[in-house]
Amino acid sequence: MVLNEAGISVPDDPPAYEDIESRRPFLQGDVEHDGAPYGHDDHDGMPSSSQSTQRPARSTMAGYEPQWAEIPRASEESAAFLSTSESTRASYEDVRAEMEQMEVADGPLHQGPGKPATFRVQLSRRLAHFTTSLSSIGHGLTASWPSFDVVRSQMYRVRVIAPVITIILLALGTYFLLSFATAFPTPYEQLGSAELVRSYVQGHIDGNRIRRVLERITAYDHVAGTQGDYALAKYVRASFQAAKLEEVETKEYEVYLNYPRSSGRRVAIVSPPELAWEARLEEEPAIPDRDPPAVQTLNFHGHSRAGNVTGTLIYANFGSRRDFRTLKEQGIDIAGAIVLVKHYGPEEDRALKVKAAELAGAAGCLIYSDPNEDGFRKGDVWPDGRWMPSDGVQRGGVSLMSRVVGDVLTPGYASTADAKRQSKDGNAGLVNIPSLPLAWRDAQKLLQSLKGHGHKVSDDWIGGVPDVEEWWSGDGGSPVVHLKNEQDEEERQPIWNVLGKIRGVEQPDKLVVVGNHRDAWCFGAADSGSGTAILLEVVQIFSELVELGWRPRRTIVFASWDGEEYNLIGSTEWVEDNMEELRRDAFAYLNVDTAVSGRDFTASASPLFQASLLRALDRTADPITNETLRYVWDQARRKMEGLGAGSDYVAFQDMAGTSSIDISFGGERFPYHSCYDNFEWMERFGDPGFGYHAVLAQIWALLILEVSDRPVLPYDFLAYASAVDLYVRQLEDDIEKLVPGEDDRRRLDLAPLKEAAHQFMQNAKQFQSWERTWQESVFGRGVADGGDGDGNGVTSGFESGELAIRRVSHNTRMANFETHLLDLEDGGGLPGRTQFKHILYAPQLWSGYDAAYFPGIRDALDAVLEADENQNHDEDPPEESQAQAQTESNEDNDSVAAETIDKDNSSDDDAALPKKKPQKQRRKTGKREDDKDHDKDHEKDHDKNHDKDHEKKKPEVDKWSPVQKQIDKTARILGRASWKLLH
Repeated sequence: MVLNEAGISVPDDPPAYEDIESRRPFLQGDVEHDGAPYGHDDHDGMPSSSQSTQRPARSTMAGYEPQWAEIPRASEESAAFLSTSESTRASYEDVRAEMEQMEVADGPLHQGPGKPATFRVQLSRRLAHFTTSLSSIGHGLTASWPSFDVVRSQMYRVRVIAPVITIILLALGTYFLLSFATAFPTPYEQLGSAELVRSYVQGHIDGNRIRRVLERITAYDHVAGTQGDYALAKYVRASFQAAKLEEVETKEYEVYLNYPRSSGRRVAIVSPPELAWEARLEEEPAIPDRDPPAVQTLNFHGHSRAGNVTGTLIYANFGSRRDFRTLKEQGIDIAGAIVLVKHYGPEEDRALKVKAAELAGAAGCLIYSDPNEDGFRKGDVWPDGRWMPSDGVQRGGVSLMSRVVGDVLTPGYASTADAKRQSKDGNAGLVNIPSLPLAWRDAQKLLQSLKGHGHKVSDDWIGGVPDVEEWWSGDGGSPVVHLKNEQDEEERQPIWNVLGKIRGVEQPDKLVVVGNHRDAWCFGAADSGSGTAILLEVVQIFSELVELGWRPRRTIVFASWDGEEYNLIGSTEWVEDNMEELRRDAFAYLNVDTAVSGRDFTASASPLFQASLLRALDRTADPITNETLRYVWDQARRKMEGLGAGSDYVAFQDMAGTSSIDISFGGERFPYHSCYDNFEWMERFGDPGFGYHAVLAQIWALLILEVSDRPVLPYDFLAYASAVDLYVRQLEDDIEKLVPGEDDRRRLDLAPLKEAAHQFMQNAKQFQSWERTWQESVFGRGVADGGDGDGNGVTSGFESGELAIRRVSHNTRMANFETHLLDLEDGGGLPGRTQFKHILYAPQLWSGYDAAYFPGIRDALDAVLEADENQNHDEDPPEESQAQAQTESNEDNDSVAAETIDKDNSSDDDAALPKKKPQKQRRKTGKREDDKDHDKDHEKDHDKNHDKDHEKKKPEVDKWSPVQKQIDKTARILGRASWKLLH
């Protein structure tokens, strides 16, 4: 450890592999495959400096090792980078003095006008000192009592009763202090101090420090569960500890992961003999100038199916269901074929491409990176530009995250050591045919071989691969391709989440979770090293605030997730492991994944974040144009997008009901999931100067302050109600476009959903008006008319103890709202994919990355339309949905969530005041409990009346009845959630 600029110790370089060996063993020994140690092919032993490209035998200590990953050793240069010699601030004392001037440190009370000490910090410190004093008294009862010079001579003979008298006096003092805080108005913290904290955070984000950290954490590959990943986990943990986060822990889960064997993968044309050819598969050295050269990961698909198959070659465009239907209409038989498809397109998730090929009858699937999408057709390629070179390969997971998220062997419950595992065979979250990724360099030969076979494709199917004279579909007479994917499979591979906290002072049990995933398919500079480097910078800044006296109102949990690239595993397992607490106490989740890969700011979020995000954008500027990001955002007419299945927010938003946001700087595509996504690429093309890294760190930190430290949680319910109204109108338009025939459309009654959306808008207006009432009571009418939520611009404010209790209850009611939008009724969750509980948001079933609004309704609608289309084409219905199988396998796991309807644990604002009757305690079920029994009765009456009102409108049982059932259920849950805002 060394001291940084603020005098706080930080870790130096990431640990070398030999440092990892001190970890306790978690494997039982090497597993043998084909007579060789599991996970290696050719080399034994740890490499020396002269054989840095060789792979050692698999370690039994620190994680799976598919190949040797080069890790830099500590050096004088790295020590210098973290030493105080490069300090941009004079000393720790200078920073502390600066903070005291800003009134966030525990400095002396200022007596001048407009300079009151920060009351919340002062009070929390005095209470802490009070606790220490009580501890000292307890110690004094068993040891000698301290003497008091003034009265010692008079009390010498009565020292036996002195402890008793002192305890009584301290108890009276405590009672007086607490009574004073409740019975009388207390000075609210100086309103300018919150603004100064924000200014401090923005002013001390260091882009150069982010750059240096990114350079180190991208020096070696760190695929989930490998030794490189574990080494980086140790580095992140050391950083959290150096920042003095509380309760720092490494949480381990045992999950299903697969790894490639270097001799276990093959793509080759095997017939006719004159076309015999074999793909090179691997990328060229991505960073040839490194000394020693960095060893790169093998190309493979995470969670792919093992297999060794041959078949005729068929080209299927982007591999969408419509593409395969087009081939069938042309008479092209897909059964037993090896299908070649392009990345991206309408169904962008690579897993859905493999699944569509499987459903079409293919034996295997190859996915290549076409230069029309991310290569030289777009611009200069690496090393001359940002685009993917000819040998670049997009790795990635092919688990079906829109159906099952997290560890596919433990869906719906945490993958702890003693958890029951499901089988890989027939698993709803896994595809059933082998697949591999390819560079267009290799795909070129396959495409050329198809000339004259099948049909010439239409213009929209033609890709950008050069020297392909004609693009053909292929058919039963196409060249025969051999696809081999033999792999190592670990059903209980450890992964490591790293977590740490800053405990809040007002509501320490309420959580604001801040997360980023750490694992990558290779070096991972953009995805996700940029996010990890920014996370460590944000942790550093917040640790400085804590060292200097600041504390948030609510507890902040910082998390470095593992296993995201495979299937959002680390975050999902942690959510499943802590589901009860999160549904009860989590206020927000703030995610960053691929933090920086371009210059365009984007945000996907629950609509509740609308006001907070705009405030953060108002305060930050584009590092090149110097225009505020709010101005850039408005000029581009950007809006917050919905949350699909792209990153670690999924389990929080869709399963735990925790309001979530994901932010990034993106834009044009980059060498995604390839070894060309490295530090050199980032420094030259991604973000030269690291200005966008620094700005994103500012936005992230400001959002953390918004939800963890504002007196009134800054959730925008009017924005949410407006968004729901828009979703209803979009659904109505889609039904009008997609459902053929007036009679069919008449069978779908959206009236209950429209009424629920309308009532939500009315309730949101009434609920949100309370914040104005609070501002007027605390700060005066002038602040309420022009303030921003914490009264900046005035010098004093008073909040009674009674009003403070109402405010805390109001905050809890806001945080509960998204949890009330979860379908926790008996058999709840989306049909066929019951892990997803939110009635408004979920991944689209056949898009994956994109969000589906009213997912239950849309799933049911899509199922009817697809069945009609298949019938029109005289097709047999597709095999039973894998997701439907998941419903059955998850029945036991969902039984707890289905025991009772979601209940509210927040009290009515008035009911929470002192002298009110205590709430009736109920058994914990992982759901929030009602405040009063009459709320429950009212809900039953509300649901009964709702059902009566629409009973005669229900259509007869026919193909549309599942859709109407979802409409009615969605309306009922939305109506109940909005009602609970006010009751």
